[in-house]
Amino acid sequence: MKIQKILKRLLQLHPKSVDLSLDRIKRLLKDLNNPEKKISNAIQVVGTNGKYSFCTTLREIFETASYTVNMNISPSLRRFNERYYFSGKYISDDELYNLLIEVETINKNKSITFHEFICACFFLQASKNNSDINILESGLFFRLDASNVLENNIASVIMPIGMDHKDFLKKGTIDEIVYEKCSALLNGSKIFISEQKNNVLDKIKKNIKNNTSDKIIFGKNYNYKKNLDGFLFKDDFGKINLPYPNLSGDFQISNISTAIAVARKLNQFKITDSHIKKSITKIRSEGRLQKITHGKLRNYVSKNNQILIDGAHNILAASVVEKYLRTLNSGRKIIMLLGMMANKDHKEFIQVFKNRVESIVTLNIPNQTNFIDKEKLSKIVQSCGIPSKAENSIKTALKNIAKENDNAIIFCTGSLYFAGEILNLN
Repeated sequence: MKIQKILKRLLQLHPKSVDLSLDRIKRLLKDLNNPEKKISNAIQVVGTNGKYSFCTTLREIFETASYTVNMNISPSLRRFNERYYFSGKYISDDELYNLLIEVETINKNKSITFHEFICACFFLQASKNNSDINILESGLFFRLDASNVLENNIASVIMPIGMDHKDFLKKGTIDEIVYEKCSALLNGSKIFISEQKNNVLDKIKKNIKNNTSDKIIFGKNYNYKKNLDGFLFKDDFGKINLPYPNLSGDFQISNISTAIAVARKLNQFKITDSHIKKSITKIRSEGRLQKITHGKLRNYVSKNNQILIDGAHNILAASVVEKYLRTLNSGRKIIMLLGMMANKDHKEFIQVFKNRVESIVTLNIPNQTNFIDKEKLSKIVQSCGIPSKAENSIKTALKNIAKENDNAIIFCTGSLYFAGEILNLN
């Protein structure tokens, strides 16, 4: 509760939740004696989708090889503590409280956005944890994101880029998004480009054309191919036969392959084939095509109902998740449970699933303020030609779906916040 009080105070320090600028974060970091300058071996991760899966995979690879890792992700799924991972563990409540109070005291109520403040907290704590590697997931875009304050790194990673957050752009084009994510990547290290759509890859190459970093590109410098037992990874160093990873969906093999490429290319670390094989079977990732096999949610449905949760919230994510849904038992109906934030492309997202789901049940997202109202969302679903109704709670929705379709797959999606609330309920 005391942490929540601090977080509530921090939200009042700036009138906007997002105000793209580096001035405030640099001012606070200076007041903190520039902890970001003490951070070495940093890997900065940009993109629209797959960042979290990449980060958790890379962390698992390095920890399997007995290296220590600091990691910063955004947003968190279930608890705020998930944003801060230091030397092998998530930050404790007491450590988090002390960190927030320390930075709040030094900030002296000066104007700063919530995201900027919590990024400064990570840099401060990471500077005190002399881990072997620091993995930083960027927030909104990258060029003016609070994570873009390092003077050097050992790698920048560009995960799949697609349309999202158009409300923060002048024209809302993919060209703007690629520019915001790629034009300010650091020079003089390595840039890894993950599997991209062809037109997006061309735009990325154009944006980093004059960047002096080495470019390691999917399809040119590394690749993967599925087989009966798993997948074959190939890069400039050779081939590795690997088992299926501990993540569902073919797109995750792509994300994991990028993490493998990074680990193998950073020659200051000693990563073996054995480390990689062992690590990918124990990746810890919640809210990404996660099957709910036990917990309270199972009490609301029949034993034959499958509950699947994914935090997809943009068109690119919807398309890769829809491909996964195609692989499921075609004899079972798929009923979607949908909750979305207000600033998303609702109709475009929903239309991806038009021929894949039987119906969609809409819900408000608990403990959030900027969600689209369930009734309004339901009308958008209906305008896409998909049967829909709104429900008052996740519990009620699950019970009613199970009553009418006791063999259906219940697919919960639309927002990481929505996925987190469902997991907390479980």
